Amino acid sequence: MEMSADAFEQLVTDELDRLPDEMVNGLDNVVFVVEDEPEDGSDLFGIYDGVAATERGQYGFGELPDRIVVFRKQHLAECDTLDELRDEVHTTLVHEIGHFYGIDDERLHELGWA
Repeated sequence: MEMSADAFEQLVTDELDRLPDEMVNGLDNVVFVVEDEPEDGSDLFGIYDGVAATERGQYGFGELPDRIVVFRKQHLAECDTLDELRDEVHTTLVHEIGHFYGIDDERLHELGWA
């Protein structure tokens, strides 16, 4: 599937807007970033780079924001239709937000968000 970087970023923004308020209202000091692909050459769809809410002590005093990164090329390579792409981006966002809340990969798989 082909899609420009700008169009993909807009799709990610649209999917973020569709997430339930209960999921996104608790996000504190988190930025969402779109990158083409992981620097390490892995096949990840996204990554949470930060300190999970369950692990934070005194937080929010000048730290750089946590990052949720969505990788464009992996999504485009996996999906054949726009609907599939939206579903996969949605799943990636929920998965990485789950990591922010301290949910590990095993539990996310059990919940169907992997």
